[in-house]
Amino acid sequence: EAGAGIYPVVSLTILYSWCLIVIPFSLSTGNIIGSGIFISPKGVLEHSGSVGLALIVWVLGGCIAALGSLCYAELGVTIPKSGGDYSYVTEIFGGLVGFLLLWSAVLIMYPTTLAVIALTFSNYVLQPVFPDCLPPYMATRLLSTVCLLFLTWVNCSSVRLATRIQDVFTVGKLAALGLIIVVGLVQICKGNYEGLTPQVAFEFSRTPSVGQVALAFLQASFAFSGWNFLNYVTEEVVEPRRNLPRAIYISIPLVTFVYTLTNIAYFSAMSPEELLSSNAVAVTFGEKLLGMFSVIMPISVALSTFGGINGYLFTSSRLCFSGAREGHLPSLLAMIHFKNCTPIPALLCSTIVILCIGETHNLINYVSFINYLSYGVTIAGLLYYRWKKPKLYRPIKVNLLVPVSYLLFWALLLGFSLYSEPVVCGVGLVIMLTGVPVYFLGVHWKTKPKCIYDFIESATYVAQRLCFVVFPQFDPIEISPIEEWPNKSSDTLSGNS
Repeated sequence: EAGAGIYPVVSLTILYSWCLIVIPFSLSTGNIIGSGIFISPKGVLEHSGSVGLALIVWVLGGCIAALGSLCYAELGVTIPKSGGDYSYVTEIFGGLVGFLLLWSAVLIMYPTTLAVIALTFSNYVLQPVFPDCLPPYMATRLLSTVCLLFLTWVNCSSVRLATRIQDVFTVGKLAALGLIIVVGLVQICKGNYEGLTPQVAFEFSRTPSVGQVALAFLQASFAFSGWNFLNYVTEEVVEPRRNLPRAIYISIPLVTFVYTLTNIAYFSAMSPEELLSSNAVAVTFGEKLLGMFSVIMPISVALSTFGGINGYLFTSSRLCFSGAREGHLPSLLAMIHFKNCTPIPALLCSTIVILCIGETHNLINYVSFINYLSYGVTIAGLLYYRWKKPKLYRPIKVNLLVPVSYLLFWALLLGFSLYSEPVVCGVGLVIMLTGVPVYFLGVHWKTKPKCIYDFIESATYVAQRLCFVVFPQFDPIEISPIEEWPNKSSDTLSGNS
């Protein structure tokens, strides 16, 4: 009896540790590892021109993602708002710049990325059913729609259930990549590593230009995208001052290690020509080495993309929520379910936009440019914010070399990409700038006719009744304004600036 009270304490301690470590790690890792590692190897090899340079691009891509995520960790605890890039840019540069980032993200960036992942999921699920041909278009669209609607329902029902799904499928996708890595290492132990020797690995099929190397980095960066998504749910992370950097320290090196070993495994089983001719690298790898068990590969990729869809839905809905709270989107999107505390209107809005996306492949290059433009603007904002408010308390303060190094790489990458693909990058910039008139008409114009406000009020009331949503009782950001934080000595991740 004396020890009976220990068990609840131990259980609570384990649960608390789970919230502290596993959930931030699974969200970070789960959002990074999606369909990218099964799509990007072909593009990286094609643009880099050799196996050796392709592997270097994968390692450096992880290092750049680590630099960016360290900068976001500082911003995440200095400006402790959910919404990620959008919330930081709005706080630092004002409403117009923040709205342009929000506009491009809500309209193109996240819906297109989610649609691509959902279609990848349905293609891999249906591939065993249609082994000798491509799955029917309508079948893939229907299955991807069902997947999106199911995960939307999960995220509307319970934050805990959504994060548990994320935990399970993060382990599943790591297991899938682990299978590829183990099979590849077995091949290497058998002596099948001729293509990885320095003499062969750095044998260029053609000499790549600087612009081609930049495009190879963009392809690898697509696989690493998602490293900043934990910042979209900062207010829902337990002790973000500890867990944002902790998740970075664990997830980014782990993902880089897994991605590099996965590519080594690919090259141990396939020649560069075979990899470039494959439409599904992991499936080709499985068919070549797993024999009758090759069906494991499409199933594993489907599990990986399923977890990626869940993570993207979880974070993109919080972006809509943050935009509505700042007055840049309809106030309905800032409401939460009265019992489950989930942002149901924001989730439904995200899902509807995704389902309206048609052919996505032509938009991916535009999305990549917008994505990296927003990264650079946000990290440039970190430097400006340090200059603007030097005495502001920063629980985490990275070395000045970290944002400067990232911005130098970012400028070179986008500069050479713009030189290599001026039309694609130009269209991406135009898509972002279409938000300027929308901002002035919808947000800046405060004297709209009364009939417009009456219509919005009536529509909001009806939607509230249908979704059982209300405004949050209080906003923690309003309780602890950023300007009123005490000026204490900052912790550092990489030394003092």
